[in-house]
Amino acid sequence: MMNDKKPYLEPKLTLNALAAELNISVNYLSQLINQYQGKNFYDFVNGFRIEEFKSRVLSPKNQHLTILALAFDSGFNSKSSFNLAFKKHTGLTPSEFLAEKNSPANVS
Repeated sequence: MMNDKKPYLEPKLTLNALAAELNISVNYLSQLINQYQGKNFYDFVNGFRIEEFKSRVLSPKNQHLTILALAFDSGFNSKSSFNLAFKKHTGLTPSEFLAEKNSPANVS
């Protein structure tokens, strides 16, 4: 469901809203995420958002867009939450990630 419908693109996605979409209780969804992903809800959702951002930022068709625009398009609602989540998820800042991906060693 997360990859098909991409509910994480909604910046105001909540545990309640996702549970309702899945037709399960909030407590059960929270338990599933904690038990099987080892994360809280926001870290779980932000992981999908980071992967979405990485896919978008590396796409040639998005080269005209800023990092912040792509972050917002990926479901983040602020620059600070995006930067914190990105660093937590990847160990890099968004700029470091791009520099690493654009380095001569990574160009085919």
